[in-house]
Amino acid sequence: MLLVVQKNQGKCGSLATNIRKKGQNVILYGLKTCDTCRKAKTETGIAITDIRDTPVPQDVLKRALEKFGDALVNRRSTTWRGLSEEERAKPALQLLQDHPALMKRPLAVDGEKITLGWGPRKLS
Repeated sequence: MLLVVQKNQGKCGSLATNIRKKGQNVILYGLKTCDTCRKAKTETGIAITDIRDTPVPQDVLKRALEKFGDALVNRRSTTWRGLSEEERAKPALQLLQDHPALMKRPLAVDGEKITLGWGPRKLS
């Protein structure tokens, strides 16, 4: 699997510009308390769908996993560090369903287009 890391174009990046143009179709999945998600919300004007309150639909999660693979799981988070070795060995889909905060964020979904992250290191 090839992951493309795009450089940020300007302060907001090209994704923010595209979201502003077609914002009614975009869903930003993340956490209300996440600084990166709040930055995405501020730059786009789109509310964050908090994944603790409203889980990412399974079909969207599967598409994101197909596209980003294990990069979708944040292995540097405090949630990850709190997991037992047995839990860490679970498949990524199961981990993200059991522990939504493990997902790297924000996950922007615009129809068939999915983008992970915000800023200069976002994956698309």
